[in-house]
Amino acid sequence: MAGIKALISLSFGGAIGLMFLMLGCALPVYNKYWPLFVLFFYILSPIPYCIARRVVDDTDAASNACKELAIFLTTGIVVSAFGLPIVFARATVIEWGACALVLTGNTIIFGTILGFFLVFGTNDDFSWQQW
Repeated sequence: MAGIKALISLSFGGAIGLMFLMLGCALPVYNKYWPLFVLFFYILSPIPYCIARRVVDDTDAASNACKELAIFLTTGIVVSAFGLPIVFARATVIEWGACALVLTGNTIIFGTILGFFLVFGTNDDFSWQQW
């Protein structure tokens, strides 16, 4: 039952984050849809870590270069997702209010992605790898 509650709370967090992103785009004050490009970063961010988990053998306790590279690439993707709306706002492509809404949505969405891997990332009976 704890897994179902975690799944529901993660889906609620994702919905709230996407709501902030859509508000930053679709409010009549802003009315520009350029911030939707951060959706690519939402899709790309878990991919390096998922690939590294499939490739790496977790029997050794030492750090692994493949896993470290995956964390580095994921960090670059996340920083790019936070930087893109700031660059858009600085270039006056979008308003600063829209930038603030998109950054709030980014924080919630990436927190939700992190929460997913913390809740379902262990190799027990309730793992996402069984899906």
